[in-house]
Amino acid sequence: MASMLQIIFEKLIFWMAWIIIPLVMEIIPAIGGFFILLRKKLAARKTPPPTRYPEITLIVPVYNSDQTLEACLRSVYESDYPRDRIYIMLVDNQSTDGSFRVFCQCQELFPELSMQWMSARQGKSKALNMSLFSSEGKYIIHIDSDGLLHPQAIKNVVDRFESSPHIHSLTGVILTNPQLVEETPGTFLKMVRRCEFFEYCQAFLAGRNFESELDSIYTLSGAFSAFRKSTILKTQMYNTETVCEDTHVTFQVRKLLKKSIHLCENAYFFVEPIDDLNKLYTQRQRWQTGELEVSHMFLRQKLQAKSFLSDFVVRMLTFDHTFAFPRMIWYFALICLAFLNYPFYLIFGSTVILYALYVLSALLYYINIVTYLKDQPDLRRYYAKKWYIIPLLPLYNFCVFWIRFAGIINSINNRSGWRRRNFSEEKEAINQTISKDFSLFRRARNALYLMINDHVKE
Repeated sequence: MASMLQIIFEKLIFWMAWIIIPLVMEIIPAIGGFFILLRKKLAARKTPPPTRYPEITLIVPVYNSDQTLEACLRSVYESDYPRDRIYIMLVDNQSTDGSFRVFCQCQELFPELSMQWMSARQGKSKALNMSLFSSEGKYIIHIDSDGLLHPQAIKNVVDRFESSPHIHSLTGVILTNPQLVEETPGTFLKMVRRCEFFEYCQAFLAGRNFESELDSIYTLSGAFSAFRKSTILKTQMYNTETVCEDTHVTFQVRKLLKKSIHLCENAYFFVEPIDDLNKLYTQRQRWQTGELEVSHMFLRQKLQAKSFLSDFVVRMLTFDHTFAFPRMIWYFALICLAFLNYPFYLIFGSTVILYALYVLSALLYYINIVTYLKDQPDLRRYYAKKWYIIPLLPLYNFCVFWIRFAGIINSINNRSGWRRRNFSEEKEAINQTISKDFSLFRRARNALYLMINDHVKE
């Protein structure tokens, strides 16, 4: 009996040791978020729309956007927000294609829209700052030129501002375009894009939705974000020293102005899915680098143990970056256990349990998201029918973790910039390094061999 209890105790300790990190970092927050979001949905109340909608400025950064600009502006034209209350500023950052020609065509196609073209030669951040000073109206909304607004998106954002005076900044819900996902050639890439769609749904309709309830959103999405003009003009504007100017503005609003930031969970903006794995690799590394850059700018004096409990940003950085290293060690250590005479069933069993817990958290998010998509029947139907993606998400997230981890490592050695090595270039660099290291080994071996032969001959 004593030996049986000892075996059970040892197995329990083993599983606790391996499960504790993912349990604390991801699974428990997912379960807690499920109940908070469920309560939010049940307690939601509809507020009456304003009697007269205010004027707004829509800022659209443009860079070689001739393939997507017309569709973007068409989505604004087809919006249910009064067209005579929208002032559109297209800020071009040294495009070399036919973007201006497309703009001229759109002026004829959508004569009811008030549009202005601004040329800038100082980078995206300075171009955005220039447009802020020239903006009109009560609210300023940023959208990317390669995405599509949902017809109700602008009105829902303004409704939220008008009904909630304490909200000064909003981020919309960013999703990949389901139509483009389903038009993807090739089974493998289509499945990756479907996983990406689920990832965006979880990130915004679950993750940031949950964070919005706790006033702990880390960054406003640059693809679709909105501000009270009186708030954004009090900031230091967009920063030119980071690749994540949207995160920098978020920190200014929160840390300098002490204003709240929230998600407008019924305002949708659809972006193009990733082109390939190279695009995924460079995109996520750029996000990771920008996150670290902005955190360093604002939190150099606050990255202390005592700030872990008082500042959610410090907690997030701890989980997202500091804990990334023990997670890496954890993954490799699990493999090494096979060489330390641990029973295979114990290693395999713990891995299966962990994977099942990740699938459970994904399932809880899935239930939440289906609930929040109730007012969008087509989108809800598409999402609900892809339930089979749920068991694939832990594997997809595992791959993304390693990409983000590579971003942490590369940010230590590389200067900030939009240009990042893609996956193919990274593999080539690794192969060259391995080849160089082995060539040094071969040269050392040959030198030692010659030295020994010469000594024998003497």
